[in-house]
Amino acid sequence: MAIVRFGVSIDEELLSRFDEEIVRRGYANRSEAIRDLIRERLVREEWRAGQEVVGVITLVYDHHVRELESKITDIQHDHHSKVLSVMHIHLDHHNCLEIIAVKGEGAEIAELAARLIGLKGVRHGRLTATTTGKDLV
Repeated sequence: MAIVRFGVSIDEELLSRFDEEIVRRGYANRSEAIRDLIRERLVREEWRAGQEVVGVITLVYDHHVRELESKITDIQHDHHSKVLSVMHIHLDHHNCLEIIAVKGEGAEIAELAARLIGLKGVRHGRLTATTTGKDLV
């Protein structure tokens, strides 16, 4: 793999804000930060293009809500080919955290996440989308 240098014209104030963000995030240099931004955009495109992707669905829910755990499990079984692994954590007497690793086509994974997050009793949920890495450099 060859490294290519290229120039970018950018507003001075925008560059200054970008440099501040680079320092805040701990990047070694602008090049690494720009590579990260490009990869982020390419991952988003993988999700839109229907490629095989991976992600994590996190749910925080009240386990005292009637039949909620059963509904969460049923939805996962309905999509068993997309669910890779599940971790269940007891946060306190009422609240649980469920971490669901998923793999499949982007729209299908997003639909699965929406079904789980939308259940009554789920206090917070989020889909963290990423890539299998097959097509990223």
